[in-house]
Amino acid sequence: MRLPSLNQLRTFQLAGRHLSFKVAAAELSLTPSAVSHQIRKLESFLGIALFVRGTRSLDLTDAGRNYFDFLDGMFARLENETQLMLTRYGRSIVRLCVPPFFASEALLPRLSDYQLIAQDTDIRVSTQPSAMKIHPPEADLSILLGADHWPDLVTFRLMARRVVVACNAALRSAANLHSYESLNGQTLIVHESRPESWRNWANWLGIPPVTPRKLIRLDSMAAVVRAAEQGLGLALVSWPLGKACFENGSLVRVFEEEMETGEHFYLAHRAEDGDREEVGQLVQWLLHEFSENA
Repeated sequence: MRLPSLNQLRTFQLAGRHLSFKVAAAELSLTPSAVSHQIRKLESFLGIALFVRGTRSLDLTDAGRNYFDFLDGMFARLENETQLMLTRYGRSIVRLCVPPFFASEALLPRLSDYQLIAQDTDIRVSTQPSAMKIHPPEADLSILLGADHWPDLVTFRLMARRVVVACNAALRSAANLHSYESLNGQTLIVHESRPESWRNWANWLGIPPVTPRKLIRLDSMAAVVRAAEQGLGLALVSWPLGKACFENGSLVRVFEEEMETGEHFYLAHRAEDGDREEVGQLVQWLLHEFSENA
């Protein structure tokens, strides 16, 4: 029997995991239309619809869910077996999955320090959406965001996630942002996966919700920060992850308060991976760099 191409299966697996052609495309370095084309070719090959496509939503059909569950496990096993082979016959490799903004602002600027102490170990860094709460099967270690509700994983608390109101210096000066009420009538930048953030911020302060002139909705914290740096509006920026943007002057605080979100970043791995030397070495380095108790 002929089988679908491995590219089509991998594309379907990622689209099924994220329920987003756009996110799958970013992970595969493709365009969303190319991902959609691959999925349609796979559906045509199988003669089965794998997704229910809505105007602004994507979901798996029953057949798609069953096929995804099988393929997700298959790819995890394939990657694990490949890892075992490399560990036995080649250089050690450790696979770390992190939120994109954590990667760009916190991890990558310090990664050269890790390379100095782990010269015989290769590291593969992948990213998933910033609100990621599931340890990917193909990862050895991941940084998750939440409240430590992962009973099947070994976890270590890193830094708390807080947010601050920020914009560029020119906007703060021009808009005369001298009080909470002065935010009314301004353009607010909203992280689409956290649509209630501004309301939560107002509730935390005990003030009425902000009434914006308009909203700009973006799908990642990196995009939110870049938009704020360009003077497009006011943003709630992750702290201390966004610290470098304030130190280099591309962003300024509008108010000094740091809102506690109740979430922490956690370092997580499966119990069976904890005995691997290269995993343990990276765990210790990450705890040293990013734990608030370090």
